[in-house]
Amino acid sequence: MSRQDSLNKAIEIVQKAIEYDRSQNHSQACKDYMNALDYFMLALKNEKNEQFKQLIRSKIDDYLTRAETLQKHLATSTPTNTTQPKHATADSEDPDTKKLRAGLSEAILSAASSNVTWDDIAGLDAAKNALKEAVIFPLKFPQFFQGQRRAWKGILLYGPPGTGKSYLAKAVVNEAKTTFFSISSSDLVSKWQGESEKLVKHLFQMAREMRPAIIFIDEIDSLTGARGDGDSDASRRLKTEFLVQMDGVGRDDSGVLVIGATNIPWQIDLSIKRRFQKRIYIPLPDADARRQMFELHVGNTPCELTSEDYRMLAERTEGYSGADISIVVQDALMQPIRKLISATHFKSMLNSDSDTEVKWTPCPPDDIDAIPKTWSDIASHELFEPMLTLKDFTDTLENVKPSVVAKDLERHVEWTKEFGINGS
Repeated sequence: MSRQDSLNKAIEIVQKAIEYDRSQNHSQACKDYMNALDYFMLALKNEKNEQFKQLIRSKIDDYLTRAETLQKHLATSTPTNTTQPKHATADSEDPDTKKLRAGLSEAILSAASSNVTWDDIAGLDAAKNALKEAVIFPLKFPQFFQGQRRAWKGILLYGPPGTGKSYLAKAVVNEAKTTFFSISSSDLVSKWQGESEKLVKHLFQMAREMRPAIIFIDEIDSLTGARGDGDSDASRRLKTEFLVQMDGVGRDDSGVLVIGATNIPWQIDLSIKRRFQKRIYIPLPDADARRQMFELHVGNTPCELTSEDYRMLAERTEGYSGADISIVVQDALMQPIRKLISATHFKSMLNSDSDTEVKWTPCPPDDIDAIPKTWSDIASHELFEPMLTLKDFTDTLENVKPSVVAKDLERHVEWTKEFGINGS
């Protein structure tokens, strides 16, 4: 879409908004003002003349101010039967609506579905505190969030892949113990092709019905990417509907929190980015967090690792994400199994828990007690699991490299300086 086409479309929509505004249909006027702003932004992006740019910016400011004024008016006015219809009952819903709501019901997670706690997450203290402030505290102490003090309505978690954004959401499920919708925006767009706009509307409607509620949208950039010439009408309608629902135009949205997660925050539509008042950078783990991750992932596996070994592993994995470290540990945990599988000689030893039970452990062929045999020659209860060693990890680190490149990190840091806060 050319600059002139975008501008013409913006003017066409804003004229409708003004007509609705004059006729007191404030809800539709607000929706059209917001829709027009997106086309103004697209025209501004493609405009080369600085004078025209300034003119477009002034129009954007004017219509944005009017839209926000209408939003406040709608939020404080008493809903009537004409502006706030009652929710349809299950019996009165049409089959398509029932299908959509049934699909959304499958996305509701209970606290029992997650056993992740804050303590299971290494580091990220600022992110955890922000989520406690936005989610846990308002639920437990609603009396503190009256008048001008209000709970956050939108939180964006962003950072490189594998840094723990979805893991934080799992902790919220467990800690908040409230209605939690877990949605992947890529699934929403592809799985419900042609129904995405309706699905977004029903998603927020169900959240309001079941509040206090949290809507977690993973890969939110797939749903709310920056608008451009290649956008289809369906994509534009979807983004507009999402904007309207997040604004809560004409509705009481108290008790509904939206948490978005993305690896590429700079691709999120500017208008939608503004709806996430809290934008938290989830960076790569620091040395102390990496040490904790190694300890958490090894757990109670029999091992010979000391505190110093864990510190050394943390130092060697600078630049690794939490997901990378999980892969390192999983591979290292398989090293004792590989020793059992590849061994050609074993030697006997007494089980430490018994004076009579004999166990077999792999050994070099030149060991004085070595006996030629393989794991298949030994009964399962007689096979001794070799201890996990530091060498198992150093061998693994030769093959498992960090998945995040420096250029991506630099872009996240720059975006955080301009728009976000650090969650570490």
